[in-house]
Amino acid sequence: MSAYVMDSELFRDQFSTPETRRIFSDRTTVQKWLDFELALAQAEAELGMIPKSAAEEIARICDAELYDLAAMKAEMDRTSHPIVPLVRAMEEKCAKGNDAKGGSGIDAGGYIHWGATTQDVMDTGQILQIKEAWAAIAADLEILTENLISLAREHRTTPMAGRTHGQQAQPITFGYKVAIWLDEVRRHQARMSAAADRVFVGQFSGAVGSLAAIEENGLAVQTRMIDILGLKQPNICWHVARDTMAEAASVMAMLAGTMGKIAHEVYVMQKTEVAELEEPMPPGKVGSSTMPHKRNPAICEGIVALAKATKACLVPAFENIVADHERDKIGLQAEREYVARLHGMTHAAVKKVSFVTGGLNVRADNMRRNLDITGGLLLSEAVMMKLAPIIGRQEAHEIVYQPTQQAAIDGQSMRDALMASPEITSKLSEAEIDQLLDPAAYTGLCAAFVDRVLGD
Repeated sequence: MSAYVMDSELFRDQFSTPETRRIFSDRTTVQKWLDFELALAQAEAELGMIPKSAAEEIARICDAELYDLAAMKAEMDRTSHPIVPLVRAMEEKCAKGNDAKGGSGIDAGGYIHWGATTQDVMDTGQILQIKEAWAAIAADLEILTENLISLAREHRTTPMAGRTHGQQAQPITFGYKVAIWLDEVRRHQARMSAAADRVFVGQFSGAVGSLAAIEENGLAVQTRMIDILGLKQPNICWHVARDTMAEAASVMAMLAGTMGKIAHEVYVMQKTEVAELEEPMPPGKVGSSTMPHKRNPAICEGIVALAKATKACLVPAFENIVADHERDKIGLQAEREYVARLHGMTHAAVKKVSFVTGGLNVRADNMRRNLDITGGLLLSEAVMMKLAPIIGRQEAHEIVYQPTQQAAIDGQSMRDALMASPEITSKLSEAEIDQLLDPAAYTGLCAAFVDRVLGD
């Protein structure tokens, strides 16, 4: 039995992706730790702090496939420490390498982890994993934006009912709705890009952040090793400065939230009585075990669930901003619990929305049909604004209000209600009223806004 759904053989692809499971797997976690140790050794060798032969030997054993994770786990349990077992295993492999050479030369194991502390390794390793996860998410966001661009362009002038408070309000176009989604997704892309400068920062500071163990070469080593890892250098130690981790979590949760928003909109518009959109329904997809006719929005339901679940990860992320002194393992333990889960769920949400939008069934005929279900009442503003220059806006509102409210109660059409009002027919001709009641003619600047977003 799996404790977490992202580890479940049955449900893992609903709550994560193969990419994120690989990125945050134990094997990759150990590899990122080894990448840190290798970059540190290489930097120190370049600066003459340790022998180049030691760095070369350390490079030889910095492959996670060489390590027995079960044995490492047992040693972690015994020592109550995550990195000491790795360092000891690395030393052992270096010693065997030295023995194989006849015992000559420097014992490279003695130069492993030179001047570093555990949290340096774990912080940097985690950032390397997050950076890789963001790259995977960014790639799927590009696919999603292309899907949204295509939908917005294709349905730039496709009329549909705009809704406020769950009720029909005024006509819009479906392309306009999609362009709003697209603009929001692009803001998340911009947030990820901007946050990357603050989040993708390495860590090499020593026990309390002072680099006292290698004081004279500390900054030089830090600069070079972090450059090797492709990260940014910190201004100062961030062992207990977890604001950037909270920012990273916020960006992911907001992104997942937008995925939930899009999916929820599709879910609502797929309701039988609306039937304006439908998520992809490939052959073999089953809606119900007992009702063969069902075409449920199961994918969208799962996306909304992911959006809700990601928000829970913000609590520990923000709690960790409050930390003790120069080191606080409590925060690290909390990050170990939520970081992989958050990125797995966010990537799954993005991938699923990309799939939905790539195969979305847009029922333009039903959109047009639904524009008529109120009998033209959603054009009340059009009539009011036509009267406003003649009698004033507020007076026009009062004149239109009475017949439209009565029409809603009686089930009368907007046209009949207007034609029965002498106050209106004395100012507007029958032809003018008919013209005003064309919903496709009252979408305002929807198409122009689509062009504006697409132009950006």
